[in-house]
Amino acid sequence: MRAMNLTPEHPMVDAIVDDLAHRGWTQQSLFLPAPLIRALADECRQRAVQGELSPASVGRGAGQEVREAIRGDRIQWLERGQSEACDLYLDAMDSLRQALNQGLYLGLEDYESHFALYPPGAFYRRHLDRFRDDDRRAVSAILYLNEDWQPQDGGQLRLYLDGEQALDVPPVAACLVVFLSGDIPHEVLPTGRERLSLTGWFRRRGNDPF
Repeated sequence: MRAMNLTPEHPMVDAIVDDLAHRGWTQQSLFLPAPLIRALADECRQRAVQGELSPASVGRGAGQEVREAIRGDRIQWLERGQSEACDLYLDAMDSLRQALNQGLYLGLEDYESHFALYPPGAFYRRHLDRFRDDDRRAVSAILYLNEDWQPQDGGQLRLYLDGEQALDVPPVAACLVVFLSGDIPHEVLPTGRERLSLTGWFRRRGNDPF
């Protein structure tokens, strides 16, 4: 099992950089090999069975709270050294971070990511990924882990482009969606079956002097 060699010269990386520069978002199929996608999906399900995924909250700091009327996914943050599959995924995303810095001069310093499991019926209301009082999240990245996803399963990622133009992306395995965190509102439509993803953010140094 191995990840793709995502050099800045890779055609997919070049397409991601070009799309972000010109329209602020991109959708790429088959971002990682199928065996790695399956291993990541299996790990997400195993963590769920072991009770390691927690209800996701909204807000930040002291204002964080679980509000299932806004979002109903369960999450666990990734750390290096937890598994080979996670480390390969994080290696790929760090290569992408370096390519984004080289191509777009974004000053991205790190990447944070979590597993997200949406049980049947769950959704996430329209929102922006960048907090009002914290501008470190610059680029959002979502990798889907759902094999054999069908249109009737729902669970699409709805991006609101150019204000109100809606684009729906089905959460099909190995599809990667990348967009500017502070520019594109989005939501997750109600899912008809268990929906798995890895959701993360490339971060730059914030305005906080500390």
